[in-house]
Amino acid sequence: MCKTCDARAADAGRRSVLAGAAGMAAATLSPAAAQAQPSGASARSVRAYGATSADGPVIPMEVRRRALRDDDIAIDILYCGVCHSDIHSIRGEWGKVQYPFVAGHEFVGRVTAVGQSVTRLKVGDIAGVGCLVDSCGTCANCQVGLEQYCLDGNTQTYGSPDKISGGRTQGGYSEHIVVRERFVVRVPDGADLPSTAPILCSGVTTFSPQQHWKLQKGQRFAVIGLGGLGHMGLKLAVAKGARATVFTSTPDKVADARRMGAADVIVWKPGTDTPVEQADHLANSFDFMLSTVPEGYSIAPFLPMLALNGTFVNVGAPGSLGEIAGSGLWRQRRSVASSIIGGMPETQEVVDFCVSHNIRPDHIRETFDRVKGKQARYRFVIDLTSNRAA
Repeated sequence: MCKTCDARAADAGRRSVLAGAAGMAAATLSPAAAQAQPSGASARSVRAYGATSADGPVIPMEVRRRALRDDDIAIDILYCGVCHSDIHSIRGEWGKVQYPFVAGHEFVGRVTAVGQSVTRLKVGDIAGVGCLVDSCGTCANCQVGLEQYCLDGNTQTYGSPDKISGGRTQGGYSEHIVVRERFVVRVPDGADLPSTAPILCSGVTTFSPQQHWKLQKGQRFAVIGLGGLGHMGLKLAVAKGARATVFTSTPDKVADARRMGAADVIVWKPGTDTPVEQADHLANSFDFMLSTVPEGYSIAPFLPMLALNGTFVNVGAPGSLGEIAGSGLWRQRRSVASSIIGGMPETQEVVDFCVSHNIRPDHIRETFDRVKGKQARYRFVIDLTSNRAA
């Protein structure tokens, strides 16, 4: 962990949630404390890093993890990615939050205990957990591995009503967690663990729509926004053999996009007509466009770029996408659609795909105060192994 992060931790209580978060990875358990709380089947309190208010810092705290049930897996968390949605959630920007609040929904760790009915993993295996930790398991969507669209409402890794333990779920900015086997993926041997963690959110969020809309070799693909989601969408599309174009609002990401395999890069500012002005030659060009911009904006300038039967898919913005003219869609039988994360089969599939194709998120092992300012290149990862006993 960097010395800068350690220094910031000393005055975390005097900072805002973004600046205070810079110290969250520094306050790790000492070896003695870790040894005093061995892994086992009983419920226990564990060290975590969370917020107690929307405008406060992220600080060390304790959360309670449930006793191991027959279908549970206990995991000592090693690395946890920092997603832009963590910041939105902590700050209450996506709805009312109950504090204390521990974020983190893309993490990997070592299995320390398993319930009697667990068959897929064993103690010592490396496992991963993404955005989901439970669902009804019986509705039509769950039955086909689309737990993200559970008709009864899924349980997300943090901030959801906890149907098992009561209260609210607390996430992966912590040293330990207990999760149902169905919602744990196996991390293949040889995987780079810090780089694997973000695949469980940004990877599957961009992989799932590519699978559903059947992105194929030779198709023309565009990604709008080259952040934590966008750069993974680009790498996955290139690995599938698509010809990729990137629209980014950050000029100094042009070289990065080309290094990641983009054939074309266009600098564009949300809320403007810049794509049309700069890219008239792209009219009727793309089979599939993936928008990862995390805020609402008008997508109208992009729709003329869709080819016959082309699809524009939003995975980033929860807000308005502006006015869309029906006639603009009719002309080439275009579609506007959306997608969110992925079910458990797809989550396992994208981890396996990324490891086998050596696809890794670009990341820095620091904290997330720079994510909001678009300075993350491209996924921060919290190292929870520091000062932990082996």
